[in-house]
Amino acid sequence: MNIAEAKEQIRGALKAYLTRDEFGCYKISTEKQRPVFLIGPPGIGKTAVMRQIASEMGVGLISYSMTHHTRQSALGLPCIVEKEYGGKTYQVSEYTMSEIIGSVYDLMRDTGITEGILFLDEINCISETLAPCMLQFLQFKIFGQHRLPEGWIVVTAGNPPEYNKSVRDFDIVTWDRLKRIDVEPDYEVWKDYAYRNGVHPAVMTYLSAKTDDFYRVQTTVDGKTFVTARSWEDLSEMIKLYEENGLAVNDRLVCQYLQDPKIARDFAIYYDLYHKYRSDYKIETILDGTVSEDIVARASTAKIDERFSLLGIIFGAVTAKMRSICDTEDMLAHLVGLVRRIGQELADGASAVPLLEKYCGEKREEIAKGRASSSLSAEKQKEIRRVAAQLELYREKILKKNAGENDFTIIRETYADTLRSLQEGVEEARRTLDHTFDFCEKAFSDGDEMLILVTELTANYYCARFIGHYGCEKYYMYNRELQFEERKKSIADRIARLEQLEL
Repeated sequence: MNIAEAKEQIRGALKAYLTRDEFGCYKISTEKQRPVFLIGPPGIGKTAVMRQIASEMGVGLISYSMTHHTRQSALGLPCIVEKEYGGKTYQVSEYTMSEIIGSVYDLMRDTGITEGILFLDEINCISETLAPCMLQFLQFKIFGQHRLPEGWIVVTAGNPPEYNKSVRDFDIVTWDRLKRIDVEPDYEVWKDYAYRNGVHPAVMTYLSAKTDDFYRVQTTVDGKTFVTARSWEDLSEMIKLYEENGLAVNDRLVCQYLQDPKIARDFAIYYDLYHKYRSDYKIETILDGTVSEDIVARASTAKIDERFSLLGIIFGAVTAKMRSICDTEDMLAHLVGLVRRIGQELADGASAVPLLEKYCGEKREEIAKGRASSSLSAEKQKEIRRVAAQLELYREKILKKNAGENDFTIIRETYADTLRSLQEGVEEARRTLDHTFDFCEKAFSDGDEMLILVTELTANYYCARFIGHYGCEKYYMYNRELQFEERKKSIADRIARLEQLEL
């Protein structure tokens, strides 16, 4: 199955394992809670999906790579303690707290989160000294003498032996203690994730044309070559930072991430072409509706690969605007409740500064706990930081206020300014969308580009959300036409199948 399907399976297991009866006890006892074992090629998102599940479900996450652990670090070290048996004192051996189990208790103490996921990566690469202890842990959730707290679910992961020479085969007894989920790379699933997480448009447009380059592991005479989903995402982040700092993105950088010489070379060439198209076609003029007829003419006569690249560049720019709107919406939705609460709590004539400092501190603490427990996604952390920044802005304005000005009036007016800015951004984004359709109508009226544009707008989280909130008549028009064509094709297919059955 793909990683999205695996994610739903893990979420389902987590919900089931954390279900309580009428007495508050877990319906499935710890011993019967089979650990999940994700097995699949490296770099397809096994670790990333665990962070997503933890943040979405609001539970803690502790991650360990088991290749770094010995028997002593996992179980603890032996020590001598005194105990009384039958009225006599004896010296007996015990184990100190397991580092792994201890980290779970630390997280519970520091964050107050009592349920979570213990994620043990590369479980099938453990050392020989640790292997005999793993069966006991997988069944009873005990390392040495220390038990994993109730409410903590074990998820493990590993690579098949063809990807890792250190892999050891599990016997049937071990497999019979696990919920095995085999995961394979899937570009279409990753594409949804990539759009939502802002992967660089050059990566997205390249892979849309060369999906076979998304994931590849090969053995050649020179050794293994590989490109993974992780490779593309990490390269994307570095490209964005290089561009931000005015640094050159070249084949020397690309090959550090895409460790397949041919794919690295092809992408480096495409990246240069991507920037050439962006410059030649003056993308900003397309988005603001001032594009020249010469550019429209060039696009309409361009080769198919150039047209699709251009469409990808335009779509990336449109998506960036839609995402900015959605991020601001989320921040204001979070902020409005706090502003109302401040208005209710603020006594007549009192300063709002202490309340603002209090809520700002709470938001920073929320981020710190969320990061420590992995119960807050990067998107949510960014949203809370923006809320805290707004609260700090209110505080600064109040400290600089003129005599006689009301604190809450300042807060309310500043909030209204942000809301007006959002509304102006929405109108600009709507115009951008209209101009995009106008350009595509002129340049690609007889091609598949309009189908691709409408499909991508529908599939992209931020674009679909924006259009759902604010509408776009041309999107609705083309979407209806495309749905009509799909229905016609479906009817024609059914008629053809019936004709095949006729004598």
